[in-house]
Amino acid sequence: MTRFEKAFGKGPALVCFITAGDGDTAANLDALVEGGADVIELGMPFTDPMADGPAIQQANIRSLAKGTRTADILNMARSFRARHPEVPLVLMGYANPMTIRGPEWFAAECAKAGVDGVICVDIPSEEDAELGPALREAGVAMIRLATPTTDAARLPAVLEGSSGFLYYVSVAGITGMQQAAQASIEEAVARLKSASDLPVAVGFGVRTPDQAREIARVADGVVVGSALVDLVKQHGEAAPAAIRELTEALAEAVHTAR
Repeated sequence: MTRFEKAFGKGPALVCFITAGDGDTAANLDALVEGGADVIELGMPFTDPMADGPAIQQANIRSLAKGTRTADILNMARSFRARHPEVPLVLMGYANPMTIRGPEWFAAECAKAGVDGVICVDIPSEEDAELGPALREAGVAMIRLATPTTDAARLPAVLEGSSGFLYYVSVAGITGMQQAAQASIEEAVARLKSASDLPVAVGFGVRTPDQAREIARVADGVVVGSALVDLVKQHGEAAPAAIRELTEALAEAVHTAR
């Protein structure tokens, strides 16, 4: 059984995102786990994060200004895996840092670091050959994004070769700025689950425990990112305590939603 299967098999899962190199990353990751996060997404900072709103854009700038490189992120992942052997870890980012040395190199390094899955925002399923085969060969899940505009004709292509879980982007926009209506989320989750056995995690715009609870009543997972990244901006190196507190509230809401 994979770490993803264990995490989602316990009921609705809380998926938490922070940006690598922003603040004390190791302490922030530990705070997420201590707070009850079931799956961790570690953002790879990039100069042109086209899908991200102001909070994560600014986190990328802060991280890159400190000189964060791909090698640093892989070391963070390796260290996390040693401290938390059972918690799924996902690297989330954009194509350039993942493919610049070749997809086989990146996939092998992910596997060596104990990374469970990768979300590449700007490689669509139609361009799977750019990264997907290398990840699958290395035993790393290629986690795909479905959106409100992913229609029935395109959904099979999105699902093909996807594993770990399916990330449903609930709004046609950027991270952290707005939340979709609950009715539209329920309809989309039902449609996706009828087409795939993969767990469906819903993200983009989820900031509060109440929002997370509502989504967890119908989805297999809830993704929270910008609200946590904002805490790093507010508290800097002292962010872990605030991250742990918010994660605890989110986890309580998600885990007791049903």
